[in-house]
This record gives sequence, C-alpha cells and structure tokens, in this order.
Amino acid sequence: MFVDRHDAGLRLAERLRGLVGAESVVVLGLPRGGVPVAFEVAEALGAPLDVIVVRKLGVPFQPELGFGAIGEGGVRVINDDVVRLAELTQAEMVQVEERERAELGRRARRFRGDRPSVELTGRTVIVVDDGIATGGTARAACQVVRARGARRVVLAVPVGAPQTIANLRDSADEIVCLETPTHFYAIGAWYADFTQTTDDQVVELLRRAASAGYEHDEDEAGVGTDPPGLAEEVQVNAGRVRLPGLFVVPEMATGVVVFVHGSGSGRHSPRNRYVAAALNGAGLGTLLFDLLTPEEEIDRGNVFDIGLLGARLLQVTAWVDDQRLAAPGLPVGYFGASTGAAAALWAAAEPGNDVAAIVSRGGRPDLAGPRLAKVRAPTLLIVGGHDDVVLDLNRSAQGQLRCENSLKIVPGGTHLFEEPGALETVALLARTWFTDHFTTYVD
Repeated sequence: MFVDRHDAGLRLAERLRGLVGAESVVVLGLPRGGVPVAFEVAEALGAPLDVIVVRKLGVPFQPELGFGAIGEGGVRVINDDVVRLAELTQAEMVQVEERERAELGRRARRFRGDRPSVELTGRTVIVVDDGIATGGTARAACQVVRARGARRVVLAVPVGAPQTIANLRDSADEIVCLETPTHFYAIGAWYADFTQTTDDQVVELLRRAASAGYEHDEDEAGVGTDPPGLAEEVQVNAGRVRLPGLFVVPEMATGVVVFVHGSGSGRHSPRNRYVAAALNGAGLGTLLFDLLTPEEEIDRGNVFDIGLLGARLLQVTAWVDDQRLAAPGLPVGYFGASTGAAAALWAAAEPGNDVAAIVSRGGRPDLAGPRLAKVRAPTLLIVGGHDDVVLDLNRSAQGQLRCENSLKIVPGGTHLFEEPGALETVALLARTWFTDHFTTYVD
C-alpha cells in the first residue's frame, strides 16, 4: 500500500489538508517509526513537530497488559480497573513506574536534546504513527496528550487493524486511518520498504522541523500572546540543584505567584498552566517549576517528603526575590496543589518568610502538621464538592489555621477539577484572592 514512510506521510498529509491554516495545530510523532510520517504531515500543514514519548506501565506478571501510562512533565494516567483486577500493590506500581520513568527521560533527552517540548495546552494535537496493530502505545499517547491540556486530539496513521481502530475511537476526538485491511498481519506487510528508523534519523528530522521556524511560533499558531513583559524558560538555582521553570512577569505586575505542584506532576501540568495563564491575564507574574530533579523523582519517598519540598520552595522563593530587574520588590504568593499545598504551607510557616498569600487547589494541608498554626499568610483552600476525603481533611486543617483563611467548595468538582467549568472557577477564585491580598500587602 505504501512505498515507505515518506510516501505514507505525504498521503496522510493529503487527508489532513483540511487542517492547513487552522489555529493551534501541533503534530506529534511516536518514535521511532512514526516520526518520518509525522514530519511530512507537519511540513504540509505548516505546523510544529515534536515527539510524544510515552511509556506503558505493564502489570509485572503480564507486561503486555498495561495498568497505565506515563509521559513527560510528570503526566501519569492510571487504569483503576486494571489495578483492582490485577490486585497490584502500591510498591509494585512504584517499582514499574520508576523503571519506566527513567527510560522515558533518557529517550526524551536523546531525541529532543536541550529543546523544550512544544506546548500543547488548548491546541489541536495530531498524534502520528506509521501504523497500529494492538493500539496500546497509541492509546497511551492520546491519554498523555489530553492530560497535557490538548483541546482536541486527532490520531492519524496510514494503516491499522480494523478492530483496533474501532476500539481506539474513545481515546481520540477523531481518527484518520487511510487503510484498514481485513487481513492485517503486521504493519510492515503494507510497506515496500519498512527499514527500521534509527534514533539519529529521529533527531535529524526534529532538528530540520525546528529550523523551519514553526516550533515556537505560537502567535501564528493562534495560542495567543503573553502579556507584554518577561516570559522565558529559566534555570532556578536552589541550593545544590538547578530546576527548570517558566517565569512570566507582565508589565506593571502587582505580584508573583509561585506554583508548587503535587505528586506525579511538574511544570508542564496542564491544570496549573491554565491557572497561571489566567493570573498572567490579570497582571500577575507566575513561576512554574519542577520541585525535584529527574534523579530525585526516581525515589518516590522524595515526592511525599514535605520537609524536603518545603525547604526547596524556600530556596526557590529566595531566587524569585533576587530577580530584581524582572520582579522588583513584588510580593510573592504560593499556589499549591495536592502535596504541593502542604509544602507551600510548610514554607510559609518558616520564620522570616513574608509570603503574601496562599491558595491551595485540592490540597493536602493536613500534611503540613503542626506548622499550620504558624502560617501567617492569608490562605484560601479550594476543594471540589465531590472530593469527599480531601474536603474533610481541609475542614480539619482549617480549624488549625490561625491566619486569615477561607474554604471555598466548587460544586460538583472532583479532585482534579475536570468537570466543565470547575477549573475556570478555581482560576477565578485564585485570581481574586491574590489580587486582593497583593494590593493590601505591606512588607
């Protein structure tokens, strides 16, 4: 059916021509074989190209059965039904994830080098492979892309097994598959030349795509522009480590909000990025950063070490205070999610830390322990109305706070605020809390 992957990519691009000129399109190739196909699609559409590196989390005694998947930026998707049926323990899951997380990081660095991944939040993302047999990797890729904030997910392949394509329709908003032969056999059977794609070829194609100028042209892609001012990728000095981050300070900013992510997340969290964009639009600076290095994340104990995370946050806060040109004398606030909220409260209780305001989204303030009573910064606790366990923990923690505080419940919201309108409510509550308290803040 296809001469080679180049031919397949050109023919797939023809089917996707309707997206030429459409706003906010990103093309992601599954390495390695999907990248040559994706390259042709991206070039035809004039869209940025990147790799989508995912790792399936396989059940230890049956690795082909996935209980979840992980992606870059701390994205983690778990199938609770498989976990329950396989009777997996937390220790077994952690062991598998640590191994796969290390391999994911290695592959991402190998393919992309020092270039940051393309931002997916609010965009139409086309996931491309050279063919689909069982569909496990394609399904995981679609789940990871959606978790990274994609507005619309299109799965595009030259050839696929008919039943597998049908089964994948719940994972993507649209599937484009040129050929679905009844007797499928294997992907390579439908190519005259199915020579294995090498890592070096993937690296070269990504380099060529980046040099075409599409990769970071977000204004033309329709993502919108940042408010005038500073918006740059940074390396935050935090003691003996350097942490990657995104630092945005609009002109005439009234304060800077430091985002403290929860377990299994990072600076690419689509929910935190959504809230950060809302704060930027209101004239507030933001810093999204990774609390831990990739090496530190391998030890899952670090993810729940509130003392370690709180101390790290204090170092990051000192770094923000030193950015006199970008944020001269601006008050600093914390936006914490899950365990990150505990770290924010822990750091805020430290003597000499003059943080101006704190917002907790679906947080675990109880993990800050006896430090709760020492927090001086005005604190807003936001919890979903259907997040019953966390809601009870927040009510109990609120009783221990001695600072100005408020508990806001988002009706119908669950822990991740994935319901329509829930995250928008969180962003509005956070924006109001920070702007009100930054205005009245006195150093």
